[in-house]
Amino acid sequence: MSVTARSYPAPAAILELLKPVTWFPPMWAFGCGVAASGVPLAGHWGIALAGILLAGPLVCATSQAVNDWYDREVDAINEPDRPIPSGRIPGTWGFSIALVWTALSLLVALSLGRWVFVAGSVGLALAWAYSAPPLRLKRNGWWGNLACGLCYEGLAWVTGAAVMLGGALPPAPTLILAALYSLGAHGIMTLNDFKSVTGDRLMGIRSLPAMLGPGRAARVACWVMALPQVVVIGLLLRWGAPIQAAIVVLLLAGQLVMMQRFLAAPTARAIWYSGFGVPLFVFGMLASAFAVRGLAA
Repeated sequence: MSVTARSYPAPAAILELLKPVTWFPPMWAFGCGVAASGVPLAGHWGIALAGILLAGPLVCATSQAVNDWYDREVDAINEPDRPIPSGRIPGTWGFSIALVWTALSLLVALSLGRWVFVAGSVGLALAWAYSAPPLRLKRNGWWGNLACGLCYEGLAWVTGAAVMLGGALPPAPTLILAALYSLGAHGIMTLNDFKSVTGDRLMGIRSLPAMLGPGRAARVACWVMALPQVVVIGLLLRWGAPIQAAIVVLLLAGQLVMMQRFLAAPTARAIWYSGFGVPLFVFGMLASAFAVRGLAA
């Protein structure tokens, strides 16, 4: 039994490697794209579910497998209980799983249309570039967080709209909103780095908290999250959606209040802000998506 356990990963270990808890952000962004498309779900449930499968259990899961494979030496120090360093996923199985999930993602994306395939391909390329050498974008918080924001929010949003539009390129308002919320997500990604400043500095990972210090990094994260939402509010007013603009204003006001508490103790309260402030950001995404339904129809 011990030889078998070391030779083949258990299904539970594979599921842990793929990290289902991380699938929610791209699935939510995909849902925003569906809402922005203006296409009724009736009669399109099958293709919408296929897109959700692509955004979360395939593309996002691929990114998690790739990241854990290339972080296996770091994780052996910081988190030895993870599937790869613990030996529950032995040998090169982690790399093989990442390759298989990449191939499955591409096949599903191809079946959903040209622009879905393009978006999925870019997302997968960013997932590999984030973790794998020679680029390994995660070594720099500016580029790494941008790659994550684009992959988790913008590309998933565009994919959701493209799926519902029969694989066509979504209209400009949808693309603009996806880009703005991707930039805002850069700040959200920074929140995840406060817990590992010491380890990042030791391993040469230049996350923003490691480079700038917790205080300055927290201020950068707050500005990066807030400014795109201000632009969104202006655009919604210009596009004739004052109700949705007012909703985003209220949600942003709630974030600003919580940001003050976060800025007072960034390292201690980064997880707290992720739990309570970030949901207001993503609800604003959905409100904005509904605002452009008429423009996309």
